[in-house]
Amino acid sequence: MPEIPDPSPRSRSRPRTEAVVDLEAIRHNVALLSGSAAVSGAATMAVVKADAYGHGAAPVARAALDAGASWLGVCTLDEALQLRASGITAPVLSWLHLPDEDFAPAVAAGVDLSVSSVRHLAGVLDGARRAGRAARLHLKADTGLSRNGAPVAEWAALLDDVVTAAADGTAEVVAVWSHLAVADQPHHPVLDAQLARLTAAWQAARARGFTPLRHLANSAATMTRPDLHLDLVRPGIAVYGLDPLDRPVEESPLRPAMTFRARVVLVKRVPAGEGVSYGHEWTTPRETTLALVPAGYADGVPRRLNANGRMRVWLAGRSRPVVGRVCMDQVVVDCGDDAVAEGETAVLFGEGADGGPTAQEWATEAGTIHYEIATGVHGARVARTHVNGGG
Repeated sequence: MPEIPDPSPRSRSRPRTEAVVDLEAIRHNVALLSGSAAVSGAATMAVVKADAYGHGAAPVARAALDAGASWLGVCTLDEALQLRASGITAPVLSWLHLPDEDFAPAVAAGVDLSVSSVRHLAGVLDGARRAGRAARLHLKADTGLSRNGAPVAEWAALLDDVVTAAADGTAEVVAVWSHLAVADQPHHPVLDAQLARLTAAWQAARARGFTPLRHLANSAATMTRPDLHLDLVRPGIAVYGLDPLDRPVEESPLRPAMTFRARVVLVKRVPAGEGVSYGHEWTTPRETTLALVPAGYADGVPRRLNANGRMRVWLAGRSRPVVGRVCMDQVVVDCGDDAVAEGETAVLFGEGADGGPTAQEWATEAGTIHYEIATGVHGARVARTHVNGGG
């Protein structure tokens, strides 16, 4: 288990609620993923969109680059420019934009841009002309997800305009790419159909004189389908140690990077028969000790857990149930007859060592995915602490 600084319970130097991100776990995961990709001859793009899935984009990006990634992927222009502002010079791809956004700053900063239609291309080219620099394009083909990407019927028209832009020096084609729909089912026939469609789009671009890279594989495909690695893989959730195949923590080669924890603000002895939290959905069956933990749905604890044994925390050396409803700011933990001190640390989820709670466990109980759990830990009240940063 990575060493996480944990001052005395009486210390005032630590936040009461925080997400601790272990950058050594990030490096471990990226080294594993990029090593797998390298066997196939592919480079690795670490996806750090949404503030690195809630883990902190710039520190995670640096750790990923240290561990073998050579590209970074984000969703928005602002996310890309924030990486550049933090001093990161590695290739960055940004992929989800309105056609009327201002692309000039991103082009000037050397950010690669995804294009999915002739309208988006026109906006990017306008930015390139104003920036006085050719836009680096990743042409996205819709291969079967029916989200972003140019459909087959529009691909030729998009290539026509790209040919013109390349000829006048306002664009260069870096890649043709797409995104998988069911990569968590490695043998699903849709994956092979998507590869075939991407190959056709890539060959059409080559027929126009371009020599683009191809990229398609996400986390699950990086780990299970080396034939989909192509030139570049784009792991996202796996970078953060959350298994895309939903394997238990003890069976996964990945290491969860985030520990969500809070310090107990109040401990009290409560007699039998007392209702706990809103609606009195749980009543003390015996005299017991209750600990109040200052994290609720405003901080990323899903209200859908609604406690009553569905949620647990690691507190004072053992796993303990949260009882009563999850509130906006707090949850209540049943500690039985054990001695628990105010200021002690309750781990809401983490790497799962010694049977502690995990993000996957929360996701299963809440009927969601661990992506939502990690990105949901947010807000001004949750401090983010990065440890094991290395050089």
